[in-house]
Order: sequence, then C-alpha cells, then structure tokens
Amino acid sequence: GTQWRNDQEQDLKNVLKNTDQNIPLVFVSGNHDIGNTPTRETVDNYCKNWGDDYFSFWVGGVFFLVLNSQLYFDSSQCPELKQAQDVWLNEQLALAEKQKCKHIIVFQHIPLFLRKPDEDHDYFNLEKSVRQEIMEKFQKAGVKAVFSGHYHRNAGGSYRGLEMVVSSAIGCQLGEDTHGLRVVVVTDEKIIHRYYSLSELSSQGIEKELLDMLAKQN
Repeated sequence: GTQWRNDQEQDLKNVLKNTDQNIPLVFVSGNHDIGNTPTRETVDNYCKNWGDDYFSFWVGGVFFLVLNSQLYFDSSQCPELKQAQDVWLNEQLALAEKQKCKHIIVFQHIPLFLRKPDEDHDYFNLEKSVRQEIMEKFQKAGVKAVFSGHYHRNAGGSYRGLEMVVSSAIGCQLGEDTHGLRVVVVTDEKIIHRYYSLSELSSQGIEKELLDMLAKQN
C-alpha cells in the first residue's frame, strides 16, 4: 500500500523474466503482500498480480499445498475468506488421503512455530490455539513438512513427526544468518534440505550428496 508498491512489483516481475523457463515459480503470499490484517481488497490485488493466494499442485506423486497464513494471523477484516480457505483445506487433505500420495508438503509465509510447538505467541508465529488446531489437522493428515519464511532467520522444530522448517531471507537479515536460500530434495522416502549462503552457492554450488539424490530422482 505504499507509494513505491507498483514500482517494486514491476521490478520483481522484470527480474523474474530472466528465470530459466523450465523452473516453475510458486508464489506464497505474506504480510508484505497483503498486510498483517488482510482485507478482501489487498487479497484481490495480490491475486490479480501474482495468482491465487492459496492452491495445491502435484509433482511426481507428492502433494503440495500453498496457504495464505495471513488469514490465520488476523482475519478480522475478511472472516469469510478465512472460512473459505478452511473449507478448501479440509477438502484438499481429504483428497490427499484418498490419493495415497508419497508426501504432503505445505508452504505458508508465517511459521506455525519457530522452535517449539508450545512456545508463546508473538509476531513471528501463529497464535497458540490456531497453531494447535492446524498442527493437529496436518499431523492427522500425514503432512511431512511445513516450509515458511517471515522470521528472516533460520529456525525450526517438529511436532509429532511434522517438521517445521523456517528459512532465512535472500535479502534482509534480522539475525546472524547470511543472505541465502534453502535447497530441498524430495525422494520417495524422505525430504532433505540445506540452507546455503549465496557466497557458498556461487563458489561451491550444491553439495554432491544432494546432486546425487537429484540425479537418482530423474
């Protein structure tokens, strides 16, 4: 909603045009896209520019869910949108159960928790009762991992077999991590991930162990 927003969005679109066409880009909405307290207007504007704010897709027998976590953080201005996502999510998890997928993986901007499932609520995680309901729903459905950002630092933990992975930022750092990104390899049996600094990637690339796993998948 700032005066620079349109120019920033156009800058990002211009940069992304240089991405190899064989790499699909998946966008996950966050607080800087639709606000800490989203409205129908901010969500509609995001969808117009970047696509749906929540959706699912399949890759190689793995089921991926992309959620709008701002609706779990504060849906006071658009309760009907949260309700619609809840109904959709329950349908998707029921579908996944019938399809017998290899893994279910979730992407959402705000982490369920940063380190412990019962930690106190603050700006960087979800409110405790909301968190508990989602964790139980995911765990029951067999979700293996939730990948999030928002914290601008690396963090994570687990809840009864559900792994919470929090990745630091490629841009603004709030902690001790370096600018970087997380590489994730999904095999039939497991999900492996490593955070790489940009300097590591440019000087050494991805480590051989992960490359070998990728080669086997292909």
